[in-house]
Amino acid sequence: MGTNYYSVRHGVEELDSDAFWALRDEDSDDCLHIGKSSLGWCFSLHVIPERGINTLTDWIHVFIDPERLIVDEYRCSFDLMKIMRVITARARQDPCTWDQERLDRNYAEPGPNNLVRHRIDPENGCVGHGEGTWDYITGRYS
Repeated sequence: MGTNYYSVRHGVEELDSDAFWALRDEDSDDCLHIGKSSLGWCFSLHVIPERGINTLTDWIHVFIDPERLIVDEYRCSFDLMKIMRVITARARQDPCTWDQERLDRNYAEPGPNNLVRHRIDPENGCVGHGEGTWDYITGRYS
């Protein structure tokens, strides 16, 4: 379980729940999936090469677009600084205690700040590690 984040055009956040979820599932420019935050993991930052979004820097250009808002799946708003903290200021207090079997089962490896991160494996959605506490993921809801 975790929380998904979206970049939406102004007005989308005011749609009723059914319309919001339907738009989210269309994968349109009106509602772009940013990624997913899961407790104890590096942030799963969604890369969308067909839209020119391949890095956190590419996402920042989307975040600062005055035509767009950042919201989570509950439609709570986030400003640039808050979403950047969600993505880049992640840590666990205690070290990860996962054994190799559990890491392998989750396609994971130890990450920075006592987190686990996705193992780079394009077949399972991870195409790279960010320079900090985020991974580049091709899948929408990793």
